[in-house]
Amino acid sequence: MSNCQLYLLTPPRIDAGFAELLDSVLAEGVASVLQIRLKDQPENQLPGLIPPLVKAAKRHGVSVLMNDRPDLAVHYAMDGVHIGQEDAPYAEARAAVGKTGIVGVTCHDSRHLAMTAAEKGADYVAFGAMFPTATKSPKASASVELIEWWSEVFEVPCVAIGGITPENASPVIEAGADFIAVSGGVWNHPAGPVEAVRAFGALLSAR
Repeated sequence: MSNCQLYLLTPPRIDAGFAELLDSVLAEGVASVLQIRLKDQPENQLPGLIPPLVKAAKRHGVSVLMNDRPDLAVHYAMDGVHIGQEDAPYAEARAAVGKTGIVGVTCHDSRHLAMTAAEKGADYVAFGAMFPTATKSPKASASVELIEWWSEVFEVPCVAIGGITPENASPVIEAGADFIAVSGGVWNHPAGPVEAVRAFGALLSAR
């Protein structure tokens, strides 16, 4: 029985109306983590956009993480931060969010990077891209076998990310991923984001 959960990422750029859409998506009760990942957003717009997203996540009991920026995670009272291999070093991120904060680390398709992150104390490791993705140019592609291996050998949770949709998620869930991380698979879904999370919810509860 998989206890896989939905890990939702924001689109790389949003407008002021997005918080309302996010609220309706989180109200479905499917997502358990939200990563605020505004890669294409001008820095000066963040103070106006981030607080309503954090508020929506907290209202629905969803853990909220900031992508790449431990300083913003702390400033906006988030639950933690997600860092890539080129972002803030793990030690810096951990120092910022403290022992009880969440630090997740992108590990691409690398067993070595994942084991190193776990040894340092990462709260989860992220593998991907699982499938071709339009959201970013993936540096690596990860296999379902990598997820299987990790979930069999290690206690640290793993997140599968990259191109995951309701149509292709089943093998990743069955492989033992603790979380499936989704952005475009929700926000760009033809039936709309709320229907997309319902479809993911049906998949996850069927396990």
